[in-house]
Amino acid sequence: MAFSLKPYLPRSLFGRAALILIAPVVTLQFTISIVFIQRHYDRVTQQLTSAVILDAQLILQKLDQQDSDAAQIARALRVKVNPLPDDVSVPTADQFSFWDLAGRRVISTIHQDLPKAISVDLTSKVWEVSIFVQTARGPLQLQIERGRFAATNPHQLLVILMFTGLLMIMVAFVFMRNQLVPITRLAAAAAAFGRGEHMPYVTRGATEVREAGQAFLAMRARIERQIESRTLLLSGISHDLRSPLTRLKLGLALLPQDQATEDLYKDIADMERLVDEFLAFVRGDAMEETSLCDPQELLQTAVNNGLRAKQSIKIFEMAAVPAVSLRPLAIMRALENLIGNAVRYGSQAEVSLTMSSETLRFIVEDDGPGIPEDARALAIEPFHRLDAARDPNKGGGVGLGLSIAADIARSHGGALILSDSARLGGLRVELRIAR
Repeated sequence: MAFSLKPYLPRSLFGRAALILIAPVVTLQFTISIVFIQRHYDRVTQQLTSAVILDAQLILQKLDQQDSDAAQIARALRVKVNPLPDDVSVPTADQFSFWDLAGRRVISTIHQDLPKAISVDLTSKVWEVSIFVQTARGPLQLQIERGRFAATNPHQLLVILMFTGLLMIMVAFVFMRNQLVPITRLAAAAAAFGRGEHMPYVTRGATEVREAGQAFLAMRARIERQIESRTLLLSGISHDLRSPLTRLKLGLALLPQDQATEDLYKDIADMERLVDEFLAFVRGDAMEETSLCDPQELLQTAVNNGLRAKQSIKIFEMAAVPAVSLRPLAIMRALENLIGNAVRYGSQAEVSLTMSSETLRFIVEDDGPGIPEDARALAIEPFHRLDAARDPNKGGGVGLGLSIAADIARSHGGALILSDSARLGGLRVELRIAR
């Protein structure tokens, strides 16, 4: 199975931009530190060590010649010469710390330039280098200051490099944030508009971001004008459709009340119900403002309305959820449609309310015939009736109940999910609302 870094990468635009910014800088600094700085100081350390070894060779040469000036030359060259007693064993292994990279180069150069060297000790005294050599007078210990073997403060370049890189990253973050904030605000305004909320937005940022913002504002204004025009149109349609129905009812009231007039009253009631469904679908929830509501109270009210209509409804689960910003009348209309469908096509319905970190879920289940999986997408489309699965003689409408609920869910940033009910065996409808 191939390993993928995608789950571990940042998901936000700011996080990805920061990664794109930091990764090259850190990689560049690491490469320079390892390739350039280490090689540079290796050469400097080798040259300084070779120079010190020349001094040590001069001192050893004078000692082998038994020159009386050998001690004076050693003091002038800052080299301590200590003869080792016979009872002291000379170490044969070099001593150094594993993190001492410069020390490795010092030891290798000493053995290369000073064949008489037996071993080198860099750990006994961190500020001195002890070199054990074999001479004609016996083993000797040469003690030389560690600072003479390597450049002083080699970490300064690293510190300057890291500080400069960090400073440049901070400056780049400021400029990058100024470019990303307008994109974030545009995304927030678009998400709010998808939930039916009007968030103030002013175009800012780079030219491309400004163009995208202007396009969004134009699109939002065009959609709002269409909604306003549709609302005005519906006001006229509602009056024009209900006036003839009212006249028909008044005319029937003047006729003898028999079976024929009763049938006509039923036809008028069906027409009013169909008109109400058409208007509810076309109106949607655009005319209602969002407010902070208690989802438990909304669901309980919808269930109580169904119980007053002598419907078999039971609350299966009611999670404790905080108040959520939504359109209460629209949610009530969606819940009543879903509960009405459940008890119309089944003998009982169960409702549930659950919540996750991102969504609020109203769930309605029934024990009816359900909807085949391949027909569920069509069931949500307006004016589509699944007569093969649902009996139209049980108060069937015009196929707008699920469409209205789906439209309300989408206007709240959610969706309407259809599936099989594991408990009752019928249809399970989930009205998912974004929090």
